[in-house]
Amino acid sequence: MGRGHHVNMMVVRAGLASALLLGALGACAAERTLTLEAYRDKMKGGWIGQMVGVAWGQPTEFKWNDVVIPADKVPVWTSDFPVRYAYGNDDLYVEMTFLKTLEDHGLDVSIRQAGIDFANSQYPLWCANKAGRDNLRRGIAPPDSSHPAFNTCPNDIDYQIEADYAGLIAPGCPQEAIRLGNVFGRLMNYGDGVWAGQFIGALYAEAFFTDDVERLLDAGLAAIPAESDYAQMVRNVRAWHRARPDDWTACWEKIRAAYSKKYNKDLRDSNGGIDVRLNGACIVLGLLYGAGDLDRAMALSMRCGWDSDCNPSNVGGVLMTARGYKALPAKYVEKLDWSRTFMHTAYSLPKLFAACEALARQVVVRHGGRVEKGADGVERFVIPVRRPVPDAFVPSWKAPAPAGARYTEAEMAQVHAAVRIPFVPGQDSPDPTLRVQKALDALAPGWTTSRNAPDMKPGFVASAQTTRGEVQALVRTHPPRRGEAVTLSRTLRVPEGNPTLHFEVAASPGGDFRLVVRVDGCALLKTDVAAARGDDLRLVPFDLSLEPWAGKTVAVELLNEPTEWVNEAALWRDIRITANTGL
Repeated sequence: MGRGHHVNMMVVRAGLASALLLGALGACAAERTLTLEAYRDKMKGGWIGQMVGVAWGQPTEFKWNDVVIPADKVPVWTSDFPVRYAYGNDDLYVEMTFLKTLEDHGLDVSIRQAGIDFANSQYPLWCANKAGRDNLRRGIAPPDSSHPAFNTCPNDIDYQIEADYAGLIAPGCPQEAIRLGNVFGRLMNYGDGVWAGQFIGALYAEAFFTDDVERLLDAGLAAIPAESDYAQMVRNVRAWHRARPDDWTACWEKIRAAYSKKYNKDLRDSNGGIDVRLNGACIVLGLLYGAGDLDRAMALSMRCGWDSDCNPSNVGGVLMTARGYKALPAKYVEKLDWSRTFMHTAYSLPKLFAACEALARQVVVRHGGRVEKGADGVERFVIPVRRPVPDAFVPSWKAPAPAGARYTEAEMAQVHAAVRIPFVPGQDSPDPTLRVQKALDALAPGWTTSRNAPDMKPGFVASAQTTRGEVQALVRTHPPRRGEAVTLSRTLRVPEGNPTLHFEVAASPGGDFRLVVRVDGCALLKTDVAAARGDDLRLVPFDLSLEPWAGKTVAVELLNEPTEWVNEAALWRDIRITANTGL
């Protein structure tokens, strides 16, 4: 049997499995019931599971890529881990931003309002989250804020790690998880990036009624397009598990070969270690090989590496929803701080639980259910069993033209948190030199660039986190090859009155480069610029006197010269020539 035929048969079988599951549910019971007490218990378990998973994996995040984390490098669990790591983790407080929007504006909140609230968030972000928020802050309204034309990482992990809330407020209502994905997931992700979050939300929605992993995965697949790469990934991991049920590392090796960009150069729209299909596969592996054992499931998803705190957070959240808070081992909950608020939110755990219950009551009714009190005085959710309708299959590589969605001036007036970030055209061009030139035209008119290599995404950078806080509007350059600099140049008449060349520049994280400044070929400055420790940029300001050339027409050059060939990019900001008499 050929490989293609085998894959097609897998699709058919998976589809039949989902149909049989939901058909059986519909045949046996048109409605499902869930007591309010059970809902509260399971919803609490879901939040604690996220906290446990992300806290346990936090010390390992991105320290092992394309290698299995050795067993002796898995952190030894201590009951204070959630307090130490979870209350300040973006995997939790970002989704609480969405929850607060639903509280403030109702379930029918528009995607445009959701975008305004997200634009006003004050926490640091990365990857698709950062790209999406930057777009929102510059007036690109959703859904264009996530469109591949404006966002180079639409299939990053971001909404997958933030979609847990959507299932926790939608017990037995996977369609709501789908709908919410199209309100909040479309702020920063597209295609598989959104479907991944809808899949996770559907897992949670079903976890209120079962702890059977196969049934959970069927429910997740029913909520996303069957043709998607993400759905195929889930089917693949299930098949690899069936083939080698006692050897999780064999499955992991299949995942690495299929979804790590290091080993699959043809992976479409992948952004490396934070690709949603790669990390989603680690979630599915943990669920399958964990076989209901909480510790083992989270540990295996962690040991897969890459985003090794996010993945066990999703695993722990789903499984602890199914189990419920009251059934959790004491080691997970004994040192929780019930009065502490999560960073960047007003939510403590009790406030979080109350918000979810209030929204869940609305969601159940919205989807044709009801909340009723029986003769025993017990309140129950009565929830219709309905097959979800997934989104249409429109992957990021087949995205139609952007809709031209822009915020009005009145809407932008509600964005209080941000400096306006300019729109710089041409950043979807495959030509890195053109992207850099367009960025210079917008930010430093009159300056031109020599040739750039495509490495490290040269061009406009809307904002970046630096050692002194977030800054906006930078230009990234990258030398064309080892031993050859990329040069920014401008020919001008130097003004009188203490003329000064001003600019700020930083090395990319983990790298360095040699900065050379020349005036008419004469070296004015030559120094090495090194990155700060960690991921934040260290912007170094320079103010160089041009007094010897006052009144003369000269060529000024700024060189990003490679030292070796590791992260040799430079990030430039605020390039200008000043004088006492003006610019």
